[in-house]
Amino acid sequence: MKQTIYDRIKERRIELGLTQEELAERMGYKSRSTINKIEKGMVDVARNKIAKFATILGVTPAYLMGWDTEATPAPTEGTSINFQPKGVRIPILGYVVAGVPISAVEDVLGYEEISPTMASTGEFFCLKIKGDSMEPTFTEGDIIVVRQQPDVETNEIAIVLVNGDEGTVKRIKKEDHGIFLIGDNAMAFSPKFYSNKEIRDLPVKIIGKVIELRRPI
Repeated sequence: MKQTIYDRIKERRIELGLTQEELAERMGYKSRSTINKIEKGMVDVARNKIAKFATILGVTPAYLMGWDTEATPAPTEGTSINFQPKGVRIPILGYVVAGVPISAVEDVLGYEEISPTMASTGEFFCLKIKGDSMEPTFTEGDIIVVRQQPDVETNEIAIVLVNGDEGTVKRIKKEDHGIFLIGDNAMAFSPKFYSNKEIRDLPVKIIGKVIELRRPI
């Protein structure tokens, strides 16, 4: 049976490991139901959406339309591919808590991708920013890429767990007698100092370094 555009969209989505929710979000649809209906051939694909589907799925519009049998990307000059099939998917976590391995956290909000090169440097996860304590560096709703590590340098931004509570995102300033957790928005967050004793007893634990910002468009 000859494949339709709907079949090819579904096939490529599955090949790339995308869920219907993820593809809907990338396409700008409000829910996965639109992708579900498209893949079942219940609704037509608007002409102005075909090129976007092709870009996200890493193929040519001609392939989706059935005019080309090779599923290979062919971007035109000035066009960027938003999804790299060889990317490594990492989870966006709503929160992290002490004693729970990152791999075991169930509050997964979605996924982001990092390059294989970056992935080879350690274990990564993403967090979604809440609050305004780090503005203007990070604003609420931003996604940050975090590499798991137990320490950072002074002035680097880290994910810190205090007394086993939910992870907080703060800039670190080290002193001989302790550390400061500093929010870039001084109007919303006063620097908080923890002595070396508090670091041991509470405890105060660095679990990762912020590597990259992914700000929703």
